[in-house]
Formats: sequence, C-alpha cells, structure tokens
Amino acid sequence: MMRCLSTVPIALSIMASGLLAQDRTADPNKPNVVLIVTDDVGYGDFGVYGARDVKTPNIDRLAQQGVRLTDFYASPQCTPTRAALITGRYPQRVLLERALGTVGDDLEKGLTATGRSLPQLVKNNGYATGLVGKWHLGFKPEFGPNAHGFDYFFGFLSGYIDFYHHTRGYDDQSDLYENTTPIQEDGYMTDLITARAARFITEHAAAPFFLEVTYNAAHWPFQPPDHPSKAPRSSTFQGPADSVPATRKDYVAMIERADAGVGRIMHMLDSLGLTRRTLVIFTNDNGGEWLSRNAPLFHRKDTLWEGGIRVPAIFRWPGRITAGQTSGQVGITMDLTATILAATQSPIPTDARLEGIDLLPVLERRPPPTERTLFWRIDTRTRQQRAVRQGSWKLLVDGDDLLLFNLRDDIGERNDLAARRPDLVSKLLALLRAWEADVDAEAATR
Repeated sequence: MMRCLSTVPIALSIMASGLLAQDRTADPNKPNVVLIVTDDVGYGDFGVYGARDVKTPNIDRLAQQGVRLTDFYASPQCTPTRAALITGRYPQRVLLERALGTVGDDLEKGLTATGRSLPQLVKNNGYATGLVGKWHLGFKPEFGPNAHGFDYFFGFLSGYIDFYHHTRGYDDQSDLYENTTPIQEDGYMTDLITARAARFITEHAAAPFFLEVTYNAAHWPFQPPDHPSKAPRSSTFQGPADSVPATRKDYVAMIERADAGVGRIMHMLDSLGLTRRTLVIFTNDNGGEWLSRNAPLFHRKDTLWEGGIRVPAIFRWPGRITAGQTSGQVGITMDLTATILAATQSPIPTDARLEGIDLLPVLERRPPPTERTLFWRIDTRTRQQRAVRQGSWKLLVDGDDLLLFNLRDDIGERNDLAARRPDLVSKLLALLRAWEADVDAEAATR
C-alpha cells in the first residue's frame, strides 16, 4: 500500500489539539457538524440496512447511537444531489440536474457562488468550514469549494478519479487539489480523504467547525485498496459487459475501507472530547450502481425508481437525539441544508428560499413525522423521467407511461395502481407539472 505523506503532521496536530480540547469552553449554541457522504453505494450495502456480505461496523454503530431514516432521498446522479446540498434548493433551479462530465461544454459549467451557499452561511456564523473529497460542481475556481465558503478544500473536482493515480476519466488529467492549487500526493484516495478529515478536526478542535467528508468510494473505477495499479485507468465506465468485469468483492472492499475511515473520524471526535458536541450525519449521493445491492428497492442510479433515489441517512448527536431509533420520516438532500443551518443557529437570509425542512425536531421525537411532497426529474439523452411523492403515494412518469405506487405497501414498486386510482394520478400529475413550470421559469432567468 502506498504511504500517506501526511501521517507525521497529523500525529503532531492530534497531540496539539488534544491539549486544546482539555480546556475547551465552546459556545453551546455552536455545535460542530460532520457530514459524511459516500458515492454510488446501494441502499442495502450497509449492515444496518440489511447487507450480509459487507462489514460496516462503524457506520452501523452510528445508527445504533442515533437515528436511521428509512425514507430519505437524493437525486439520481452526483451533481444534482451536491447542488441541492450546497444551495438548499432543487438542482433544476440552477441548471444542474445531471452529472457534469469532463469534456466539452461541461468544463465551462458549474454552481455559481451567491453568498447564500450552505458553507458560506455557516462560515458567516463563525465556523471553520472544510470540504475533503469530491466536489463535482464545476471546474473553474469561481465554481469551486472555496468560492462557496469552504475555508479549506482537499480533494478532486470531477465526478470520479483513479483511486491511486488521482487522474480523472476521459483525459487522464491529474485532479487533486488543496484549495485551488493542484498537488501530488501518494496514497489510496479513500485513505487520503480520511487522513485530511482527521487533520481538519484536530486543527479546529478548539472552535466550532463544519466538515463535509465526501468519499468517492464506491464509485468506479472499481479499484480495491492495497492493490495499486501500474498505470491510470482511463475507462469512462466499468460495466458488466466489459471483457473482464469488475467484481462485487472489489466493490465490497472499497466500501469497507470507507467504513474504516468513518471509524477513524469517530475515534478522533471521541479522543478530543467532541462527540457530544458534534452532530454527525451520514448519507449517500444517489442510488447504487450495477455492483450494488439496492434491495429491497427496484432499479439503480440514473433512474427515478426508488433504487435510483432512495439512500441511507443516519443522524447522531448524543444528548440531543435518542440512540437506537429508526424513523420513517420522509426526507431529501435539501433537508440536510436546513438541518445543519438550524443546528448551528446560522442566520438564513430571506432570499436563500430554502426548500428543505429542519429534521431535528422530528429526530428528537418532539412533533410526529411530517408528510412531504417531493419532486424529481432526470432528462438526459437516454432517459427522461419525472416523479413526485406525496405521503406514501408516488407517481413515476417514465417516458409516456404513468405509474402509481403505494410505497408504504410496495417498497419495491412492483404493483402499479394507476388503473385503480386515476384520481390520484391526475392529482399528482398536476402537482408535478406545476413544480416543473416553477423550477424551469427560475432556471430560464440564469
């Protein structure tokens, strides 16, 4: 295994921050927040969500110490989910409803900084802010993490990179940065992300911080840890029709290394006395790929079937969230934005117009679960789908087909009820069309 070059500085930083933590007198209204996001992992690929061939003791422990959501949603691809998190609004409003590539016009696109981004608002409230890992919201500096309010960035800008050589697909260009400076560093990408996350925590242990940790595991290329390749892998996609397909075993090893990273981050919080003062959120950016286990959901990433958009979500905050809960509260990525801003008591300008809700009251079991109406759309060269969920009912518009499911009774979306409930089809379709008109009208002004 390649050696991480930052081991010694991290060790020194841990010792220094440990001394700081002993005398820490933090503002109780400013808890730390650590948001951890994995990439392309299936709904059923974690032990606490039913996996049998993947060992994820650290992520499972987060759920045991907090609350696990069963009905949490993202977008069907990477970029729109991340745009929703940073803006707190539907990604269609900012013209980022599909994954950005690394060729052609996509190199010129990105998320414009408005001063209302999640990290900027938290930073305005006196927090140190850091992003370690994947960005995927634009390549130009004006679209980058620092422009959106992250004090510190270590990671990559594209949708995926070689885990060992840190080059992006299509053109094999190096894609590893510290803030806006290209850098070279040896090591397996998952381990580098963990090490930098741990260092950020130790360096900011004496003051409130918001840290987003965005692993690229288990996105392709499917390169397991401890098996470095001699040359960068430039393939744009690894699929089951490849001459030598990737294996579930490799994919599992990638997830398990990310879980080990989560364990190291949790241990760092424990050792610095920060656990009870830190809200930890764990989730995934979209449904799993072809090597994933999305059961009991149907289909996978790039679709609006449940397997493409329903993702794990875990919240842990000792003393605030009762341990060992499972919640059926319906949630979506923009709720993370609203929840983090509420937890940190960060002022929200009225023109931010957040579209998520603060989930903490429900997670703390004050009010009962709230019924939601949520919308999705994917419009690419190969797939056009729209969907709306209201309560337990979901309408999926797949091309010209209108399919209706009761997700409370049919989580696998096998029993189409459109013929039995045309009244609900009409109602939900009207809501969906109104939402589309609204987001498209705003997008047209950009």
